[in-house]
Amino acid sequence: MSKRLFFLTTMVAMLLLDGAALPQSPQYPILDMIANKVIQKYQQSTCEQLWIKKSQKAPPSAEEQKVIGFLKNDPQMRTYFINKVAPPIANKMFECGMIP
Repeated sequence: MSKRLFFLTTMVAMLLLDGAALPQSPQYPILDMIANKVIQKYQQSTCEQLWIKKSQKAPPSAEEQKVIGFLKNDPQMRTYFINKVAPPIANKMFECGMIP
């Protein structure tokens, strides 16, 4: 996970700690798969691994760049993605002492 994506999810997680209600049926099945992949990476990572990833300066992969581009261009899709990934990521970061 690149530092940029980590930073993006960190900032989003801090802004949306209370989270918004998600629709019951998925609006974006492919985006759901991507969000679940991001969530799974955080949940399966140890705190030490997350701290190491945070300190790395790797550019985003082609897949990450594509997703970021879609999210930048579609506010509704971006809101859906952020509302899905923010709560579990914020909880993990809190457990690891990465946010107050």
